[in-house]
Amino acid sequence: MQASISIHDSPELRYVLRLADTCLILAQRLGQWCGHAPVLEEDIALTNMALDLIGQARALYTHAGDLHATLNGVRYDEDQLAFLRDERDYFNPTLVELPNALDGSAAPGDFAQTVLRNCMIASLLVLVWTALLRSNDKALAAIAEKAIKEARYHQQHYADWVVRLGDGTDVSAKRMQHALGLLWPYVSELFVEDAIDRAAATQGLGPAWSTLRASWMSQMQSVLEAAQLQVPQLNAFCSTGRCGVHSEHMGFLLAEMQHLQRAYPGAVW
Repeated sequence: MQASISIHDSPELRYVLRLADTCLILAQRLGQWCGHAPVLEEDIALTNMALDLIGQARALYTHAGDLHATLNGVRYDEDQLAFLRDERDYFNPTLVELPNALDGSAAPGDFAQTVLRNCMIASLLVLVWTALLRSNDKALAAIAEKAIKEARYHQQHYADWVVRLGDGTDVSAKRMQHALGLLWPYVSELFVEDAIDRAAATQGLGPAWSTLRASWMSQMQSVLEAAQLQVPQLNAFCSTGRCGVHSEHMGFLLAEMQHLQRAYPGAVW
């Protein structure tokens, strides 16, 4: 069985991994829809979105491997960084690791919850990639230049779905409102400012995600208003996946993801 790798605790490295992990873990969840979406066209769209996110994650992991080599002389490739870290060394927000049906209402997932989460994360990624175009890290800026085109399409596609379902039938509206109630409590974590974000902003590497909150809320508010959905009140709860402290769902997800690499060291994508 392949042992876990240890990664450097540099804020710069963890900032890049935070973004890479967000893309990878959401892609893993979307991959569970393959062959099961409610219509063929959307089955293909969900799979393509997952592939776009995996492509973004690969570029970021390759760059993270270069950063790690600079920091301590040990270079990890994209597969090692994607599949050979312990749970606490993943820094994605909890929102992306949640099951496709958080309330266990359906298998492989609840479509309303999936399209809403996709819209929420794509809207965030559009803002992150836009800001990263100005990064003083040329490699990161180049990744952002390509990724933003994909993120904009994802955002528009799933915003359209949120509006279509929210402003649709009584049943679809009820399911979208239920999805919003389940997922909205995980929004706060996206914009918590911490030492990693502050270091990235100070160095000119990228934006502190906290500075994107107002723009994100404005965009989501427009979508939700068009969908005739009522935004729930946020409470004191705040998840902690971006700090490496995950929900109970993450361990099961990683066990599925990492099995091949752990059992057959050196296997590649």
